[in-house]
Amino acid sequence: MKDMTFGTILAVFEEIFGTGMFWSMVAAALIVTLAYLYVLMRDHSIAWRKFLLAQLSMPVGAVLGVWFVLLMTNSSLNDLGGPVDIIVFLAIAAAGAIGMAILVYTIQSLIRPAAKDRGAQ
Repeated sequence: MKDMTFGTILAVFEEIFGTGMFWSMVAAALIVTLAYLYVLMRDHSIAWRKFLLAQLSMPVGAVLGVWFVLLMTNSSLNDLGGPVDIIVFLAIAAAGAIGMAILVYTIQSLIRPAAKDRGAQ
């Protein structure tokens, strides 16, 4: 693998997760992102109580992200080979944490719109 192109990265992810799972994850990420943008545009502000609860869910997202990748790659933490592997796992944990926070905030905002929050704050 001389060149790292978008097609190469796409093929690697499809090989790791399987074509159906990979594209399902892409679709889910796109749906959650669009719902998050909708909530931000609808509310015109951040509801800080919801944001705090979303931040509290971040460690769960980090653990779930690392666990999911370990499951899909049939690996264990004993298979870590060096500093690059640890950096990749930290990036996976960060992505899982951020993704979980966005998901939790979006779900809270869709279930309970901001108009009810303004009176409580």
